[in-house]
Formats: sequence, structure tokens, C-alpha cells
Amino acid sequence: MKTPRTIVVGITGGIAAYKAVNIVRAFVLNGDAVHVVATTAALRFVGKPTLEAISRNPVHTDLYEGVAEVRHVAIGQGADLIVVAPATANSIAKLAAGLADDLLGNTILASTAPVVIAPAMHTEMWNNPATVANVAVLRARGITIVGPGVGRLTGTDSGAGRMEEPEAIVAVALAVLDRVVGATASAVQDLSGRRVLISAGGTREPLDPVRFLGNRSSGKQGVALAQAALARGAQVTLVAAHVEVAVPCGVTTVLVSSALEMHEAMTLAAESAEVIIMTAAVADYRPRTVQLGKIKKEDVGDTLTLELVRNPDILAGLSDARRPGQLIIGFAAETETDADRLLALGRDKITRKGCDYLAVNRVGQHEGFGTERNTVTVLDRHGVIVNEASGSKMSVANCILDLIG
Repeated sequence: MKTPRTIVVGITGGIAAYKAVNIVRAFVLNGDAVHVVATTAALRFVGKPTLEAISRNPVHTDLYEGVAEVRHVAIGQGADLIVVAPATANSIAKLAAGLADDLLGNTILASTAPVVIAPAMHTEMWNNPATVANVAVLRARGITIVGPGVGRLTGTDSGAGRMEEPEAIVAVALAVLDRVVGATASAVQDLSGRRVLISAGGTREPLDPVRFLGNRSSGKQGVALAQAALARGAQVTLVAAHVEVAVPCGVTTVLVSSALEMHEAMTLAAESAEVIIMTAAVADYRPRTVQLGKIKKEDVGDTLTLELVRNPDILAGLSDARRPGQLIIGFAAETETDADRLLALGRDKITRKGCDYLAVNRVGQHEGFGTERNTVTVLDRHGVIVNEASGSKMSVANCILDLIG
């Protein structure tokens, strides 16, 4: 059973504080122990009962509570990771100056754990020279900055300063934590300059302007791979089909919908890629014809017959066209429950696909697709198990990236 890591989520007083609830929830669902330290201002935006119910732990805010247990330093001392989201301009300034006039400031100063912050403020505040200088100070100290994004802000304003979405923040935070726990500092940039191409999500094959044939892939594993590769220094291109999570800033994204579109995009991007990781769930078949108008049951009757034709096998095609030195990793999503038969399916598939490695994972109604966790067994081209990983999709991503020499 996984040993829970202790994550402190600091929440400061900005309107984006409501998004912190989903950040806390994601860590809890990942099996981590979450302790919320909220500023007094933060509790004006989101209530303590909500945060306690989601985190399953008391919420701390008062610097003078728990004096006997020295809580103002104990929380920081016990943290494996500290995430501050949202981080207002004021909280960033205080953190850069090393101020500790509240419990959150004390917690950060008393901790040796890695710190991830997600700024959130109006554009003018983000671009202010004081904030720019404070962020530079924090980066120089090794603090990871996630975002901010560009988009709608409070009121009618729009621009840079919008807090990144919870999924992106959690993905970065877990990557930082996994890197600290599972890798040496020298391995942080082990993919520096490498050109990595990743596919993610699930393709949709149109029947008419309204309906499509699709699958339940959310793209979370592919996005986690993109984030992990980016964090390790790679130049990352993501070909995304209907992914349900935010793509990290710094990743070149190509949006596609159908298998044919993904085939075209992957083939083109593969020309300059050194590493290709095919995580997308691609439809094997598509309708032979797409109706121009909505298919109506009044016109069709009680039975609808569809004629399907096979889509190109993208992974096999990339393997056949690979350049010398190009590394290709595929995924095999199977519903087989027997472990031995699951491996047999994987070994048969890697023989047919011709890729260098194949990550075999079981999927189902509540497994693999759309979840926060994954379990994979990685085979080499000879069918030999070379790696196994189970845990958050970010931890699985890093295990797969470890295969890249």
C-alpha cells in the first residue's frame, strides 16, 4: 500500500481561492495526506468547513493556535511538499522578503520541502516591476512557479494573471514531489533539448454533424507525460484529441479530432521528433460515410446499420517509418482481467506494432480511463518486462520517461 505523502496547501486571499478546493481534492484522491493552511483573507472567499470536509483534516489559520505543540513550525517541518494556490501579489512579496507574520509564512520558512506556487492577480499587478522582481527571487531560490495563465479575470478584465487550472497545478506539484522522492538532482534535466512528441486523448469519428463514435480516454496520462518531459528539459509537442485537462504552458499543442487528423499530425511532427510516445486512444474504425444532416429515427426506423472502415494504424506506421535513433513507445489499453493473458496481449501487440517499448495497462469503467491513477507494465520489443509502475499518472509518466536513454 502506498505511504501517504504530506502535502500542505496554502491558500491566500484572492478570488481564485475557490479553485483551491479542487486542488485539495485531487491530492486527497491521489492518496496523499493534505493539510490546509489558509490566511484570514482566504477564508473570506472559501469557508473553513468546505476545506475541512474535502481535506479530511482541520484547517489551520491562526498563528497562535497549538502553541504547546509548536504548530507554527511543526506543520512546515512535517511537509513533503508545500503548494500555495492562489498566491496573491501580496503573498509573493512576503514570501520573497521572508516575512512570517502569519501561519502560512511561518510554515514555509520552517520547511525544507519543495514549494510550488500558483500566482493569481490582475495583469497590471503581475507585470508590475515589484512582482516581476519578487518572482525572479523565488525562482532563484528553487521555488516552482506554475502559470499564471491568460484569460478572464475578476470583473470585465482579461489578460495574464489568471490562476492555472487545478489539474495543471496538481500535475506540476506531483512531478516536483516525485522528482524529489524518486530521482537525484542530476536527473532533473536529463531530457534537456530532446524533442519529444506525445499523443493524448481519445479520437472521435463523426456519424453526422451531431454524433460521433468515441471512447472514454481523458488524455490525463498523455498530459502528465508532457508535463513530466517538459519538467525534465525536453522540447515537447502534444497532439491532443479532446483532452479533459489543461495542457501545461510551454508545451506545443496540436489539436485534432478524428483518427485521420491524428495520423496526419503525428506523421508530420514525427519528422523532427527524437522520441515518440503514443498514449492516445485511437479509433480502429470510422464510418464509411458521414451524413450531412442529423440522422433521424423517423427516417431510419428501429434499426440503424453502420458500415465501418479501418483507420490507419498510427503506431505501426510511425514504427515502420522511424529514422535511425528514433525511439517509439506505445500504449496498449486492454480490458483483460487475467494478468498472464494481459501480458500475452501486450507481447502480441508489440510484435505487430514494431515499437521499442509498449506500456500495457488495464482499463475499464473505473480503471485507467478518466482516473487520477494508472498501473502499467512496460515491455521491450522482445516482450521482456523492463519496468512496472503504479500510482499517480505523473509518477507513471516519470517511470516511462526513465526508459529514454
